[in-house]
Amino acid sequence: MKMKTLLAAGCAAMMATAGLADDHKVKVGMITTLSGGGAGLGIDVRDGFLLAAKMAGNDNLEIVVEDDQRKPDIAVQLADKMIQSEKVDVLTGIIWSNLAMAVVPAATAQGKFYLSPNAGPSVLAGKGCHPNYFNVAWQNDNLHEAAGGYANSAGFKNSFILAPNYPAGQDALTGYKRIYEGELAGEVFTKLGQKDYASEIAQIRASDADSVYFFLPGGMGISFLKQYADSGLDLPVVGPAFSFDQGILQAVGDAAMGVKNTSQWNKDIDNEANKAFVEAFQAEYGRLPSLYASQGYDTANLLLSAMGKADVSDAEAFRAALKEADFDSTRGDFAFDSNNHPIQDIYVREVIKEGEVYTNKIIGTALEDHSNVYVEDCKM
Repeated sequence: MKMKTLLAAGCAAMMATAGLADDHKVKVGMITTLSGGGAGLGIDVRDGFLLAAKMAGNDNLEIVVEDDQRKPDIAVQLADKMIQSEKVDVLTGIIWSNLAMAVVPAATAQGKFYLSPNAGPSVLAGKGCHPNYFNVAWQNDNLHEAAGGYANSAGFKNSFILAPNYPAGQDALTGYKRIYEGELAGEVFTKLGQKDYASEIAQIRASDADSVYFFLPGGMGISFLKQYADSGLDLPVVGPAFSFDQGILQAVGDAAMGVKNTSQWNKDIDNEANKAFVEAFQAEYGRLPSLYASQGYDTANLLLSAMGKADVSDAEAFRAALKEADFDSTRGDFAFDSNNHPIQDIYVREVIKEGEVYTNKIIGTALEDHSNVYVEDCKM
């Protein structure tokens, strides 16, 4: 795939919703993780975003894609290049919260719009919020809050919890503890990118935990789940979707079967937009979409909806158009709260097997029309 591409042509059925009659040209800089650890997450965000753009067939949308290699300094360099040399109007794509914290405040301070398809650190939802920053995925705490609620309903009284020591990991355990009503058998922050969890599993074994909650996205989660299964521990495991998503499950295999996890999206959400997305993604890429792909897809469609209503050079009008969130989300009902973060349902999913493919099915709703606790801290 070319890193710089002008997207045109596509699905005529989608044209009416893409605002194709306007002349509102927008240049997007996508900085995401396409190599190294966690590359699958960035690839899925990119592919979902590009799919929506292709289906819309809007030749007023230009997209520049670059690989941040999951390194904050690289992400900052790319953002500077895109803003100063490429003259982008909108930035998007970042997966990791530490990279988002390095890029987003500087980008919005320069008058650029940032649409997050993933990372949602608490600082950017609260005191560090900005009118030009919109999160189209979730606030970092959300899926973990839902998991805490599930743990209560499952009767867990003494959870052992762990996550990587970076902004999203800190938000994760904060979110779980906010809703979870039981005691903690242990709380551990691991190294970001860690692959060996023998020490943490030994601590779980030595504790009196009745359950384990973990947030370890990408390859970290694959490593932990395999090692946990091999350890012989039989405590129930709960996690957010990030460790049980479509791209990860095939690598984890039977070790993930039956595990409950929380997500704002799944392929079986019953609405026309989601059905069209799942079908189109499989046809385009030959694989089932992931949570990250759905977020990239929704982010592109939010942008396209704003392009149909306002010129990006009129920041106030474009901001208002984004705020309306006038697009058909794969999640169904979707709206922004006053701090530009989603109000949405969050579900409990169970890992199952369909033929030879590991996947998830929704078994219940954990939180309805859920926002985030940082709204009151956002003074904009």
